[in-house]
Amino acid sequence: MLYNKIDKKLLKKRVANEPFARKTCSFYRYYPLEDIASLRDRLYYELNELSVLGRIYLAAEGINAQCSIPLHQYDNFKHLLSRYDILKNVSLQTGLEEIVPSFYKLTIKIRPELVATNLPTHQANPSLASPKLDPLTFHEALTAEKTLAVDIRNHYEHEVGHFDHALRLPADTFSDLLPMLPQKLNDKKDHNLLLYCTGGIRCEKASAYLRHHGFSNVYQLRGGIIAYANAVKNHHIASRFKGKNFVFDERLGEKISSETIAVCHQCSAPCDTHTNCHYEDCHLLFIQCEQCNTYFNGCCSIACKEKSALPIATQRSLRKRPHPKHSALAVHKARAALKKIDRRPLDNPNPSS
Repeated sequence: MLYNKIDKKLLKKRVANEPFARKTCSFYRYYPLEDIASLRDRLYYELNELSVLGRIYLAAEGINAQCSIPLHQYDNFKHLLSRYDILKNVSLQTGLEEIVPSFYKLTIKIRPELVATNLPTHQANPSLASPKLDPLTFHEALTAEKTLAVDIRNHYEHEVGHFDHALRLPADTFSDLLPMLPQKLNDKKDHNLLLYCTGGIRCEKASAYLRHHGFSNVYQLRGGIIAYANAVKNHHIASRFKGKNFVFDERLGEKISSETIAVCHQCSAPCDTHTNCHYEDCHLLFIQCEQCNTYFNGCCSIACKEKSALPIATQRSLRKRPHPKHSALAVHKARAALKKIDRRPLDNPNPSS
């Protein structure tokens, strides 16, 4: 097995000092795979030769990839993909922003599923997915009568950006979200349901799951939010997606429109910057403005701020203690609670004091 064992700080420094630009892109394909371990090792070797960074998941059902490619190697990268039967003519969705690097190393992992459902295959079989609408057709369909956009992403993704009037489901994971769909949409079976996610891979299974439960008027956005954002930009059309598109890499988001539709979880100022709590044993994902980041030293609470200031040895001893496992709903409530506790004193002229 091939993998990168270099320290993350050194990897970040290497990328920061690269004398060339990079492009972030993503792709996936549901396709039956065999001898996955050999495929993983071959992909790692060939992509590493091109200095490609990123995160790739392989499963018996296919491949899901997010990559950062040197611009001068982009054509070679596309040629490399074309040599694999599984990747011939695969659709590449390119990112909109490269303000910060998206990845610092290359990781290729084998998973039971490309996106976890924890369901029998026949209930969410991507081969039974609903029809796809190209981005511009999806754009027009959003305003049709008896039509509902359904966000197939996690609630914290929806919080910073979404299509107008889209249905939001209070789930932290895709496997939590799927069972909610039939119940939440039970009275919408006569509607056209327009499903969307970041790049399309979750909609494949979600649409199949809805069809399994008797929903017939189900459609999905081809290429996801990434393809939509590029399409409306290229055609000079006002976006119906407002805010930021959350992404699962170092950037944590790409601006799709100029609006900031979320607020800081600690002071309620307009903000759509996600961060993880600086205290390693917490690592809670939440929204934090620059002022609160300074006041709380990047932490989600006073308690975590105090713990993160302890000597490293003391912090390590605390981590050895047993910690309760939190359900997705508990984590959701914890994030909501941040708006009510440990607020930065807004009348304090020096937020660092």
